[in-house]
Amino acid sequence: MNKRVHSHHAFTLIEVMIAVMIISLVIAALIQMFANNTHVFLAYKNQIDTNQYTSFLIGNDKYGEEKKSTNMFELVREFDIDDDLRRELKSMKVDVDYVELKRINLSESESESGIEISSDMALEIGKSNLQKQDGSALLYRFKLQ
Repeated sequence: MNKRVHSHHAFTLIEVMIAVMIISLVIAALIQMFANNTHVFLAYKNQIDTNQYTSFLIGNDKYGEEKKSTNMFELVREFDIDDDLRRELKSMKVDVDYVELKRINLSESESESGIEISSDMALEIGKSNLQKQDGSALLYRFKLQ
């Protein structure tokens, strides 16, 4: 009698479980990497938005040299911007704080001939802090009075 040996080529249960475990670890690592990148990009986007809003403060003479609480709509009132952006900025509350860092009196200077030149000029160095709900930005200001 001739016995034939049939060999079946298949994966065992342990091999399948190990393959599923490896695939699960790779997927978990990819999801964690995606979540970390999303968090970093959102932080960068927030900082970029804050810096763009700060440019409205630079272009507005009414704000930035005293402590005021306002909304972004007031900062952009005189700017020519899109109506949709204006509506979005209307609800954004910001605090603008100004701190005088140094005041230099320029009135006591002498010329080369020894004659004193008198003027009422002063240089003020200060910083304006634009504080939003989710970020802030600092501007250093130099003002000649």
